[in-house]
Amino acid sequence: MTPPDTLTPRDRTVILVLLISTFVVILNETIMNVALPRLMADLDVSARLAQWLSTAFMLTMAVVIPVTGFLLQRLATRTVYFTAMGLFCVGTLLAALAPGFVPLLLARVVQATGTAIMLPLLMTTVLTLVPVRQRGAVMGNLSIVISVAPAIGPTLSGLILQVLPWRFLFVFVLPVALAALAYGARTLRNVGTPRPVALDLLSVPLAALGFGGLVYALSQVGEGGRGGLTLATDAPLLVGALALTAFLWRQVVLGRRGEPLLDLRAFRFPQFALGVGLLVIAMVALFGGMILLPLYLQNLRGLSTLQTGLLLLPGGLLMGLLAPTVGRLHDRIGPRPLALPGTVLMTAVLLGLSRIDAGTSIWALLALHLTLSGGLALLFTPVFTSSLAPLPPHLYSHGSAILSTLQQVAGAAGTALLVALMAGRAAQLTAAGASATDAQVAGLHLAFLAAAGVGVLAAGLALGLRATRQPQTSTTDDAAPLAHPGD
Repeated sequence: MTPPDTLTPRDRTVILVLLISTFVVILNETIMNVALPRLMADLDVSARLAQWLSTAFMLTMAVVIPVTGFLLQRLATRTVYFTAMGLFCVGTLLAALAPGFVPLLLARVVQATGTAIMLPLLMTTVLTLVPVRQRGAVMGNLSIVISVAPAIGPTLSGLILQVLPWRFLFVFVLPVALAALAYGARTLRNVGTPRPVALDLLSVPLAALGFGGLVYALSQVGEGGRGGLTLATDAPLLVGALALTAFLWRQVVLGRRGEPLLDLRAFRFPQFALGVGLLVIAMVALFGGMILLPLYLQNLRGLSTLQTGLLLLPGGLLMGLLAPTVGRLHDRIGPRPLALPGTVLMTAVLLGLSRIDAGTSIWALLALHLTLSGGLALLFTPVFTSSLAPLPPHLYSHGSAILSTLQQVAGAAGTALLVALMAGRAAQLTAAGASATDAQVAGLHLAFLAAAGVGVLAAGLALGLRATRQPQTSTTDDAAPLAHPGD
């Protein structure tokens, strides 16, 4: 059954609750990055060990998200929401009270489990409730969550750490999360009808090893600004690749019986497959701005973490301000007139960043980052809307889970690729006798140039985007579609 023709006030309340909650949990995902030096000193741990507070979060996300397709079909909306926000609140409380590194690490894992469930829940609910002609506007609000929350996380963290201990990163988040949970308990209603789908016990460990192994290996390639593969990355990369291959084969087999953990039949829809490709490329570009620019600003320009966060903050806010307008334009003119200029702007800025040096004006860097953010704003909303909208209702949860999973993998892959290129080039020139500054600048040039090359591919893919028609539910599908939303 397709979504209704109009979005009712009660439906708007459901989406608002999920938007606020998802913003809170995704904000927490990047809030720790700036705090790592402080944590190293306070907890007396090495940089390699402290990095696990971020790596473990990404790993947990990559392991849990593939299972959300099953959870969203098997459990009621309220149950999934309370599980996600309950885990997040418990994890945040444990983190604020953590007496040492290991308890803090375990608390981050609990937080990440809740975070991993929220974004697929939000996307699936939007697809179920919102008619196709209004999805662009609503997806624009969803893009605010995805783009702005990670952008302001480091800035907020830097501001807090200027005057307060690291525990207050969690102390400030917890009341907001509890307020969102209380508001959801009072206003959130169930969407769709749960179905007694079976959980394939073999798929779960294969997904954990596959996606988790790849994310871990890729995150370790880029750890600490180093490049290249080592024994620490080769083994998990091999295990992850083999497990992922087995997982994909298992889903194809289960798909014939209508019981996959992650239904790959979503890739039969060309717009979904195209959107996935564009999302992966956009995440590489986004992480180019989030990872390489801070490295440049702090290592070569001597800016503090707070100054770096404040410089990058306007770009994140610009993406948030543009997202609703881009969403409304998408509903009127379709995805291609927005996504194509977005990819061109993104590629042009990445080319511009490949020319910066140790003397580039800060104002020029701000202008480049703002332009990059504008290009990504033109890209994200059309990609999310046009890729998910063609799916029939019984694939909503699976399509959302696939997109969310690949966001994590693409983020880790983008970070690893760009940092490895930068570090490898810098090491090569240093060995040849170049100064440290010149070597780092050349490494940045190569990394940004590679990102620009990927951007050219995105422009080609954007040409294939088209306006979405009302999806039709097939009566011959193996899996029954979600019922019309009910109380």
